[in-house]
Amino acid sequence: MADELRAGDNPEREAMAGKRAVCAAGENLEPLEKNEDSCHDGNYCDKPGTLLQSFVPEGKTLFPEVFQTSQLLFYERFQVYQDYILADCKASEVREFTAEFLEKVLEPCGWRAVWHTNVFEVLVEVTDVDFSALKAVVKLAEPYTCDSEVSTFTSECMKELLDLKECRLPLQELWVVFDDSGVFDQTALAIEHVRFFYQNIWRSWDEEEEDDYDYFVRCVEPRLRLHYDILEDRVPSGLIVDYHNLLSQCEEKYREFLNLRSSLSTCKSDSEQENISMVEGLKLYSEIEQLKQKLKLIENPLLRYVFGYQKNSSIQAKGTHPNGQKVTHVVSSSMKTGLLWSLLRDKFCEESCKEEMEIQFHSDPLSAINACYEGDTVIVCPGHYVVHGTFSIADSIELEGYGLPDDIVIEKRGKGDTFVDCTGADIKISNIKFIQHDAIEGILIIHHGKTTLENCVLQCETTGVTIRTSAEFLMKDSDLYGAKGAGIEIYPGSQCSLIDNVIHHCKEGILIKDFLDEHYDIPRISMVNNMIHNNEGYGVVLVKPIIFSDLQENNQDETEENKALKLKTSVETDTTVKVDLEELIQCTTGKVELHARADLSEQAEGNYEIVNEIVIASTQKGQMRKKRLSELGITQADDNLMSQEMFVAIMGNQFKWNGKGSFGTFLF
Repeated sequence: MADELRAGDNPEREAMAGKRAVCAAGENLEPLEKNEDSCHDGNYCDKPGTLLQSFVPEGKTLFPEVFQTSQLLFYERFQVYQDYILADCKASEVREFTAEFLEKVLEPCGWRAVWHTNVFEVLVEVTDVDFSALKAVVKLAEPYTCDSEVSTFTSECMKELLDLKECRLPLQELWVVFDDSGVFDQTALAIEHVRFFYQNIWRSWDEEEEDDYDYFVRCVEPRLRLHYDILEDRVPSGLIVDYHNLLSQCEEKYREFLNLRSSLSTCKSDSEQENISMVEGLKLYSEIEQLKQKLKLIENPLLRYVFGYQKNSSIQAKGTHPNGQKVTHVVSSSMKTGLLWSLLRDKFCEESCKEEMEIQFHSDPLSAINACYEGDTVIVCPGHYVVHGTFSIADSIELEGYGLPDDIVIEKRGKGDTFVDCTGADIKISNIKFIQHDAIEGILIIHHGKTTLENCVLQCETTGVTIRTSAEFLMKDSDLYGAKGAGIEIYPGSQCSLIDNVIHHCKEGILIKDFLDEHYDIPRISMVNNMIHNNEGYGVVLVKPIIFSDLQENNQDETEENKALKLKTSVETDTTVKVDLEELIQCTTGKVELHARADLSEQAEGNYEIVNEIVIASTQKGQMRKKRLSELGITQADDNLMSQEMFVAIMGNQFKWNGKGSFGTFLF
């Protein structure tokens, strides 16, 4: 049904932008019953003329104007779907509820429409409506009007095509011809809501989903919000691509599953072919469920940002200069003699430059970054620089400010994704203040390689720093604030060292995330002498699946390995908050040793609570992996390969005035 209902492109993409309808769709459709008593407020029933706008698709001057209904706002569609069309229906009842809605608001005949497909457009007249099938009975309008980019369709050819379809066309392929009397306003809006629903909300597998609660809450609302978040540039471009790819994969797998299920009905019972098909069917079903789960994570506005997505950066490294030399790029909006002498004295004196060096001058930092090769250095002189693009750093370079961070400010304006994108093997950034505006993604993303950030200030807009799987990040003596998500997001399999930083006034301070798959290694984390304060949620949040909790509950009988994982506490009399380096926590699977103090302050308790949860998560992931190997018949595994080796240094951190406390766990 979905394929049939989705036939034809959406012509509003070709439409000339016009003013949105004055009256909200919800108000126009509010009466539902065609009687004068039900008309009130903004409803057009008690007002002469239409309240909707009209447009002529670009290049389609042969056709009459049609109703402009594609520019409805989120709350207008939300209200109609929730209150008038779907209400509390189940997925299996969507078609029935939609038909009932159309019977109340749709004119059964007497209106004209443009039948729009991928191949042609033709003007038709509606003579009847089959509400249960969501189709209109039509005939060609007089005079015959048709437009096609492929070939010329005569009226005889079109009549034959309509006869093959029994003159019945899906309602969502029809665009109602404009009428200023207001009689067909509800008809145009109702068809728009049906068209939008089957193009953007409905999935072919929805009917087979369990109806635990109403379809609107489970599917319609999150998908509708995602659609408008994408329109309003609130979703990263990479995540949008991922979502559409997942959707295409799921639709393809589901078609394969339906074909396989159909073929099973023709197989002989207990035949070898049937057994093979059953195995393939189970495999397809499992793949479909995994894809659907990923789609739901993206559709959910909260989980979409909690789990993120595995973005593959397409930045390509340039390598070394063709002549093999290294270049120093100097950035300054204006170069004066005093500044030039200072640079020569501090950066290009004989002691620091033992050989001839090429120097290039730039007026903005983005052009300097784009001109860099492997081993180059960018020196940014004091000033306030405004950029509109992304710093894509694919080679090992040094980006340093010449002065204090507050004197070297790089501000990003204009909507876009990441501010600084790092994929180089060894990138160093220092003494710069970054300010982000109108962002979709975080201020700094390390995809792979190592990035060092020292003595910097990060004024964030969405999330702060994101360390992807296999990436390494070292942050020292820096100040990060203002993130509407987490200040720092740490992915599994990454390495993150945070030393002497201040992370404050974010949604969450640090998010250790995405324990979605036991194949990922737990991140290696060091947090030493950081101040994490005034964050809206927790200072540190650990994200892990409920399966970990279930595993913990189901293993009440302790094995020798579990006993070895118990935390050992030694009591000491020193009341200081700091912990000596000899007391760093060292843990591997099968061995954990923890030294704590008797007089634990609030800050120290936060340090040990973080370590404890990370150790438990690591251990449980190792147990899950061993269980999987056991199911595959591998009873003896190499301990070196199986171990979740991790060295965690959590010491001397202070957690103050965080809204929900120093540490929390998010289960999904």
